[in-house]
Amino acid sequence: MSSRMQKLALAGLFALVAGSAGAATTVTYIQPDKFTDVPFVPWDREDTLKQLSEHFVKLGNSLPQGQDLRIEVTDVDLAGRLIPSARAGRDLRVMTGRADWPRIELRYSLEQNGQVIKSGEARLSDMNYLDHSVRYFDTEPLRYEKQMIDDWFQKTIGPLPRSRR
Repeated sequence: MSSRMQKLALAGLFALVAGSAGAATTVTYIQPDKFTDVPFVPWDREDTLKQLSEHFVKLGNSLPQGQDLRIEVTDVDLAGRLIPSARAGRDLRVMTGRADWPRIELRYSLEQNGQVIKSGEARLSDMNYLDHSVRYFDTEPLRYEKQMIDDWFQKTIGPLPRSRR
C-alpha cells in the first residue's frame, strides 16, 4: 500500500475513532502489502481494510467509557479464493468450503484509564464458515470475516453491541 493510501486510511480511521462517544478504537495494519489474501487492486484492498477497520471500531464502541481498544492486524486471509475474470472487469471470489476459510492474525490491547487490562495475540479462523448460520445478510461484504471477528470479540473482549446479538 502506498504511503499516500496509508495516510488516507489512517486519517479515516482517526475520524471514526474521534466520532465515537464511548471507547476509542484504533486499528493499524502491519505490512498490509504482504497479507496472505487481500485484493491486489489498490482501491479494492483499501476498501477491504477500511471495512474491517470500521467493523472493529463499531464493536469497540460498545465498550464502557474510558476503555480503549488497540488492534494491530498482522495478516488477513479472506474467505474463498480469487478467480481472475476478464469479462466481469473484476476478479471473482469463489467460496467452496474446502481449504479457503477466513483467517486473521492480530495483536490487541484493551486499556482502561491508561492501564492495560487485557492484551494478547489472536489467530482468528473459521474452518466451517459455510456450515453454520451467519448474522449477516448475503449482500454484506466480508460477512464471514465479520462473523469471525464478532465471535472473537465476544469471547475475548466483551459483549457485542445490541444490534449484533
